[in-house]
Amino acid sequence: MKLIFVDIDGTLTPAGTNTPPDSALCAIRSAQKLGNKVFLCTGRNLAMLSPLLPYGFDGLVASSGGYVTVGDTVIFDCPMTEEQLRTGLDALHRNGVFCTIEAKDATWGDANLKDFLAGTSGGNSEIERWRKALSSNLGIRPMSEYDGSPVYKIVTMCTENSQMDEARSLLEDQFFFLVQDVPAHGCVNGELVNRAFDKGKGIRLVAEKLGVPISDTYGFGDSMNDAEMIQTVGHSICMANGSEKLKAMSEYVCPAVEEDGLAEAFHRYGLSE
Repeated sequence: MKLIFVDIDGTLTPAGTNTPPDSALCAIRSAQKLGNKVFLCTGRNLAMLSPLLPYGFDGLVASSGGYVTVGDTVIFDCPMTEEQLRTGLDALHRNGVFCTIEAKDATWGDANLKDFLAGTSGGNSEIERWRKALSSNLGIRPMSEYDGSPVYKIVTMCTENSQMDEARSLLEDQFFFLVQDVPAHGCVNGELVNRAFDKGKGIRLVAEKLGVPISDTYGFGDSMNDAEMIQTVGHSICMANGSEKLKAMSEYVCPAVEEDGLAEAFHRYGLSE
């Protein structure tokens, strides 16, 4: 049995959408028929990835590794503390950083975030996801309505990396400050991810639970928030539409998501017929 971990935006689906190409779905179903298991491995929380659950995945490494399931069993669940959340948000807001916060079942975003993103151009799969999510009103509530639910991560967007310095000085010992590898385009986007977890650690938990060696794990991604996954799995694949830095870290670069890249790589590695 092989374990296959697939990022969503820019890997399984065109960025910001919830519809995988037919070729990807066929490859996933073929892989499962061969006895392999396929997991979503994503920065999205449970609410934002839920439209993909009907496609029949074998589990989740969600919220960048903060919420991990095998089948219907939760094997890891690690939200940040209230103090960590408040310290981070206060420091980021003082420096003009736009934020969204993600609980398991809901997401809240700062006022005017939609206008901020509308004024930028270009970007990566994460920026495109947020643009589409905000323009489509996909369940992102105003920050003023935050109800105190446990939060797994803070997503950040600003114009200068230096705007994150105060938050870094307060929380970098507890959180990774991940910044996407993108050309200059008027928006520096990233996320604060708890050092207690990442996608790679989530993959190891799944492999241990199922008794599968890391050498029999496969990871598919496109952006630098997939780096820990790519560095952990036995076989690492980056999409042609992905980050140049991630491509350099990966074992293989497959065609782009919209050019049947996932299906091509599944076949190349013998994961599907």
